[in-house]
Amino acid sequence: MHKFKILNAANDQFRIQFLYNSEIMVWSENYASKASAKNCIESIKKNAPGASTVDLSKEETGSGYRFEIVESKNGEHFVRFKASNGETMVRSETYASKASAKNCIESVKKNGPDAPVEDETVSA
Repeated sequence: MHKFKILNAANDQFRIQFLYNSEIMVWSENYASKASAKNCIESIKKNAPGASTVDLSKEETGSGYRFEIVESKNGEHFVRFKASNGETMVRSETYASKASAKNCIESVKKNGPDAPVEDETVSA
């Protein structure tokens, strides 16, 4: 099952993750407010399905909401989802194959919009 999580981060900040079962597929930087973390999730749900995919290892370029496939120094690949203003919203782990990075993108596009959100910052 796919889901988003809102988590506590250092210095009273917040971050998000998108998971499949217990595997973290993508995660965000820290946000100063929980509202900003929630906005990140809502933006992914709304904009990821129609976002283009840009393969930076092939020197492709893009604008607007987009997924970027990035080649790391060791030849592996990771994914970034960027907002229309160019800010990175989330990134993935590094994958040995570009096909795995593409699978990550397709999963976020397909499963993100209907994924439930778990707020792990709420005290029991």
